[in-house]
Amino acid sequence: MFMRSALLILGIGFLPTLAQADVKPNALCSEGMVLQQKSKAKIWGTAEKGEAINVSFRDKTTDTKADDKGNWVVDVETGAAGGPFALTIKGSNTIAYKNVLVGEVWICSGQSNMEAKVGSYLKSDDMPYASAAAPNPMLRTFNVKRNPQTTPQTETAGEWIEASPKTVGQFTAVGYFFGRHLQENLKVPVGLIHTSWGGTRIEAWMSESALAPFEKANPTAKAGSPNGASQLYNGMIAPLLNYQVKGAIWYQGESNAGGAYKYRATHPAMVENWRADFRNPDLAFYFVQLAPFGATPKAPGESNWAELREAQNMTLKLKNTGMAVITDFGSEYDIHPTPKRPVGERLALAARAQTYGEKIVYSGPLYKSSKTDGNKIVLSFDHVGGGLVGKEMVPTIERKDKDGKVTGAAYRVKENSSANAPLTGFAICGKDKVFKEAKAEIVGETVVVSAEGVADPIAVRYGWANHPILNLFNREGLPASPFRTDEFPGITQPKK
Repeated sequence: MFMRSALLILGIGFLPTLAQADVKPNALCSEGMVLQQKSKAKIWGTAEKGEAINVSFRDKTTDTKADDKGNWVVDVETGAAGGPFALTIKGSNTIAYKNVLVGEVWICSGQSNMEAKVGSYLKSDDMPYASAAAPNPMLRTFNVKRNPQTTPQTETAGEWIEASPKTVGQFTAVGYFFGRHLQENLKVPVGLIHTSWGGTRIEAWMSESALAPFEKANPTAKAGSPNGASQLYNGMIAPLLNYQVKGAIWYQGESNAGGAYKYRATHPAMVENWRADFRNPDLAFYFVQLAPFGATPKAPGESNWAELREAQNMTLKLKNTGMAVITDFGSEYDIHPTPKRPVGERLALAARAQTYGEKIVYSGPLYKSSKTDGNKIVLSFDHVGGGLVGKEMVPTIERKDKDGKVTGAAYRVKENSSANAPLTGFAICGKDKVFKEAKAEIVGETVVVSAEGVADPIAVRYGWANHPILNLFNREGLPASPFRTDEFPGITQPKK
């Protein structure tokens, strides 16, 4: 039976509360937890100053003493994936867990598109898909307490909960579908730690030292601001740093779309910040590129969202990173597009391939290079998979006003779409740098782009808009990322 709280035994019976001197583990180190397999996982907490503590797990016992502040921590050899196992913590009292798993542990973080719960999407296929699932004790979730702070914290609150139709409605939809896909394919326990907050900027999720090159600290800042510099890092990341994790998934960027050139630096800096502070230079980090949002463009033009997507793409230069492209799941009117299941599953594909070594196609086409051929530009791509295809995109979800007039749409791949639809979303320019809507054709593993009136082209852009309608995919059904071949100054580039 699943136990959500520790059984506290002093040899004279059951005690409902902890005395001041009792050993008290951190909230993360609680019944139902998932420990990272094949690692030295930390179990930590508080006790009376100098109190002798020992932790027993999988036939091994480790001893330590609480320091002068009453803090203690031990490393336990987790071994191979499996469970449930017993874990016992002994001091002046004994805490006995019976339902500890060993498997793969991931952090799920970001802003509202990560925070959005499974239960929020009753009208998409997300909730029915989750509701139809059988209870899965091998998939467990932990929601980190909201807690913006001006200084790094060590404590959090929450509990480990087994995934079932009755419980996942309150968990991040992207995180749940990521973890579910991983668990079903890896066949090992998976633990998910969710720590996100809607409407937040990346600066809130970076430590003060990591943020220092980009932003001055505010010595008069008050705790409680979710967008205060470093405040979510301090209150919602710092308390997790002792916990051994395999990687993180991240869905954020909407709140930074007005400063994409800064994001080129802060996004990879945050990745390296977390890797350093989790003491794991190989920490896997997979993120979601922003979906299309806002009115669809009538002509090629500048776009701060396109620049933010480009900044996200640049983070792929870091090792052990990957990006889920979701250009086929945007909306003209909703910054929180549905469904979330494909988003989580595309992140999981990246993890399965890059972290766990499966030989699968995990990314859509990514721009690699270009060459000019007369009045045409020929584009080459990585991740073409089984080949490049053009899908049919149709407005499948529409918003109407009280008079029935369509005021917005969400474009999706047409059911049973042809693989030979004319490509959309390409633009080309000559030396005048005026981009014109272009004709694009798939030729083998390349795309050839041209336009009437552009005799000597110098650059191509694909999806360069807040809400482009794009249909270049590989045969595995993964969309190509928006890109540009030029480096012309952008609208969000800081003034020099």
